[in-house]
Amino acid sequence: MASVKYNPNGQKGKITYNSDIVSGIVVLSLRETEGIELVPSKSNGIKLCFEKEGVFVDISVIAHYGYSVPELAYSIQQTIKQMVESMTKYKIAKVDVHVQGVVFPELKPVAETPEETSSDESDEQKNS
Repeated sequence: MASVKYNPNGQKGKITYNSDIVSGIVVLSLRETEGIELVPSKSNGIKLCFEKEGVFVDISVIAHYGYSVPELAYSIQQTIKQMVESMTKYKIAKVDVHVQGVVFPELKPVAETPEETSSDESDEQKNS
């Protein structure tokens, strides 16, 4: 597990964040975003890269049917940026969002109404 050091304004001492902490904050922010699901994998579809310019985040999600993909992506970017920067003081340099698929609601079979059943039976009786 990699540790990333943070030393704001040249202060003495240092704060060390494990990259898993930042990843956990990203997962938390994704769970707060309505209309998406995490990609089922060991990494939850999250890749982090700590660079001099800031943290580069690469996210893969599954969208729910009926949501605007551009609005979801923007919401994900803003939520991750706000949560990571407020909880760790790291700067987010970039958030790339990849929508891997769309989840459609399950269609329930339409049950026959009693009228349809009785009219079908009466048609059969007429034909006999």
